[in-house]
Amino acid sequence: MKHRVFLPALLLLIVLIAVLASCTVPGLFIAATPTPTATPRVQTVIVVATPTPGPLPAGGLAGGDDVEARRIALYLRVAPAVVNVTTQVLRTDFFWGTTPEEGSGSGFLWDTDGHIVTNYHVIEGAQQIEVSFGGDTSLPATVVGADPVNDLAVIKVDAVPQDVQPVEVGTSTDLHVGQTAIVIGNPFGQFERTMTVGIVSAINRTIETESAVLRGVIQTDAAINRGNSGGPLLDSRGRLIGVNSAIYSPSGTSAGVGLAIPVDKVMRVVPVLIARGRFPHPWLGFEELGYEISPRLAQMLELPVQSGLLIAQLYRGSPADQAGMRGAQNESIVGNRRYLVGGDIVTTVDDRPLQKWEDLRAYLEEKAAVGQEVALNVVRNGEELTFNVTLADTPESVRSR
Repeated sequence: MKHRVFLPALLLLIVLIAVLASCTVPGLFIAATPTPTATPRVQTVIVVATPTPGPLPAGGLAGGDDVEARRIALYLRVAPAVVNVTTQVLRTDFFWGTTPEEGSGSGFLWDTDGHIVTNYHVIEGAQQIEVSFGGDTSLPATVVGADPVNDLAVIKVDAVPQDVQPVEVGTSTDLHVGQTAIVIGNPFGQFERTMTVGIVSAINRTIETESAVLRGVIQTDAAINRGNSGGPLLDSRGRLIGVNSAIYSPSGTSAGVGLAIPVDKVMRVVPVLIARGRFPHPWLGFEELGYEISPRLAQMLELPVQSGLLIAQLYRGSPADQAGMRGAQNESIVGNRRYLVGGDIVTTVDDRPLQKWEDLRAYLEEKAAVGQEVALNVVRNGEELTFNVTLADTPESVRSR
């Protein structure tokens, strides 16, 4: 009798686990639309393909003001360059095996050669990509380059519809909280070329997603939903100031906290992706292979400094290894934890104090470049040393971890 009850109970447990895994958890969501799309709050939605926007009436906008007229003119100019990106990915499911799954996001025309900028997570793992400039016509697209670290990708179509112009590029250097922020994209993969308006709510955010740490991020209250990923964030003149990437939401839909990759970073990464297919990321050879020193850890391990990064291991042949830096020489047991100790303690990079691994990673990603030499101040056996280390490109074996 026990064996007869066990099998149905096991099947019930598997189904329960699958249901719980599918539940939405409050937090940070990438703004791409998977399939199936989240259940709408209305019974039926009928979406008609969005035609190419027409011109303003010859006599102007009846009852409108200058702000509205400028906003409409902006939409008419920029919207044709905003595309719907549809992907097909083969997923392996516990119950059904390998099945095709569709996803969608947004993108925008970068140049007249047919290059389109979107998010990496929109096209990640896609076996097939199609781009729609509106209406019923879809064009096949190929991946030109991708950068998972910055969640950016470039895809390309062979032909661009007549009279569609690339989005004008602005700058994010002098953004201020309170400036107008405008989003044009394809929420939920259905509502093509939807425009929402808000303000720049914050700048220079650091956001950790499931797959990347995005730095210098622009926060906006302009409505961004799933399917808006990869679309443009614009200023009041219609110039690109960011690429929409994620939202923070308890429900998975817009809660007024949208997040965009700043255009200055896009300008640094995208041309390299077009030219080389990937973006090189600076590497020392010990990032995160050690411990962040706190006063408590310094006391426990009897360290000569109260802050810094204690190197436990170095990649053999890495820039830091070639420069003569050292990892752990022995180990110490404190309580029930084992620490690798005796390695160099890095206190500054180019005279900037280091307290956390993120301090080092952020400096390398935002301020340094492959081939550049950086100065690392190190404490070794109580002696202060300086190592000049030439940054290398992060190896594929390390990037894929």
